[in-house]
Amino acid sequence: MTFYPEALQELIEEFKEVTDKRERLEMVFELADEVVLLPTDEWTDDTRIRGCQSEAHVRIGVNDGLVHMVGAADAKLVQGLMGVLSIAIEGLAPAQAALIPVDFAEEMGLLNSLTPSRSNGFRNMYDKVMDEIRASME
Repeated sequence: MTFYPEALQELIEEFKEVTDKRERLEMVFELADEVVLLPTDEWTDDTRIRGCQSEAHVRIGVNDGLVHMVGAADAKLVQGLMGVLSIAIEGLAPAQAALIPVDFAEEMGLLNSLTPSRSNGFRNMYDKVMDEIRASME
């Protein structure tokens, strides 16, 4: 069993209790509000999530030794997926955040609620965020 930060563990348990895919997607939509917004005038090629169907941008910062994520997307579902990722890593030390495997999304039943292209987009988002976290540790 993988160790997850408490906020992520709670989110996984919450999603596992819901068996209906539509209800899970509704939960993802609600998580869009969890994202600290990256203003559109700060969207750049460096913040873009490549391989995402939507226009989606994310930036990771480390302040006082803790990871902070800002992001935005033109699709509420993608913004909700950012919310999931934000809950997973927000406020952790970079070394802690870098240990969270992408498997958590499957464990919570998130990936099988998404289309293959959205699922792939989430993976690209996860990879970008983890790359930025690892770069902050160098």
